[in-house]
Amino acid sequence: MPPRAIKTVRDLIYWQYAKIIADSAGFGKRHWRFVMSRFKKFQQGEIFWNEIREYVKEREKRDECIFCGNKASLTLEHMFPRALGGPNDEKNIVWVCPSCNSSKRDRRLYEYYALKGGLKTAKYDVPRIAEGKYLKFLYEMFRDKGLLDADIEYLKEKVCPHCDLRETCVKEKSEGKLSPLCLDGLATLCLMGE
Repeated sequence: MPPRAIKTVRDLIYWQYAKIIADSAGFGKRHWRFVMSRFKKFQQGEIFWNEIREYVKEREKRDECIFCGNKASLTLEHMFPRALGGPNDEKNIVWVCPSCNSSKRDRRLYEYYALKGGLKTAKYDVPRIAEGKYLKFLYEMFRDKGLLDADIEYLKEKVCPHCDLRETCVKEKSEGKLSPLCLDGLATLCLMGE
């Protein structure tokens, strides 16, 4: 689970993005001290993410699957599935190979990685470009819905009872705790209109 400093949905998004920054800087997503320093800079407004960065990086790898790096005939993939209300716009779309497209099916980004290798995989192994775009997409949606400051108590009361990822959370021993799966579950409820 994230450290105790992570108390809200906003914090969780910042924490996940701070791990991306740490990885891009060559420290890796598990370098706690570096991740925490970037997380605090996000909280204090010293770091703002660049809307363009993921799009530029994605264009640099335009012939590679965002998930596995395979150079094959690519297809569009919705990180948050259309079947669950995900939008059909560039903020929610990446290019993937047919194999990754087929294996992901109608799963959300963190859900897909958790099913591939557990919650640790969802926390540390989501490819940078996909996760960066996804976090920005979620941040904007939660900001517009007034949910960035929702805390774990709010999630336990309003989200967990209706969340279709509960079984995965129980299996991963993350039920009632903030995890990337909370972002998927909350987004589902927002997009499905519950």
